[in-house]
Amino acid sequence: MIDLHINGQPHAVDVPADMPLLWVLRDVVGLTGTKFGCGIAQCGACTVHLDGQPVRSCVLPVGAVGTRPVTTIEGVARTSSGQQIQKAWLDVDVVQCGYCQSGQIMSAAALLQRVPNPSDADIDLAMAGNVCRCATYVRIRAAIKQAATGKPELLQSIVSGPATSGSGS
Repeated sequence: MIDLHINGQPHAVDVPADMPLLWVLRDVVGLTGTKFGCGIAQCGACTVHLDGQPVRSCVLPVGAVGTRPVTTIEGVARTSSGQQIQKAWLDVDVVQCGYCQSGQIMSAAALLQRVPNPSDADIDLAMAGNVCRCATYVRIRAAIKQAATGKPELLQSIVSGPATSGSGS
């Protein structure tokens, strides 16, 4: 039996120590907000916090967790900072397919905990391990800035093709 502290609640799980934390969370504890993406810690969809630090739960053996608290997207959603991030995500229309979003939000929450007013470089570094196949990276950055400052972030439109002067030439 392995004793875990997940989202502020104790859980005793009867699983092998080498079972990835992701599968314990999803299949044993029933917290399905954390997603399986790649299984090799390269995409970030499975990001959770272990003692406040973002980790990839798909490769973390549950036996390595020890007594450190685990926070999932469900737990972050109950915090005021998590709610600010989720509100910013909605305000900026970050989500397209949504599959990577729990991992993105978990990485953003860890960043804002460490760096309350991050620069673009801070955001890029913290979010580098999270892949968004819909490529909403500009919106993700804007949402993180909005969550940090509380001020709406405006996105510039990207216009493709040559600019026209309207001279009819």
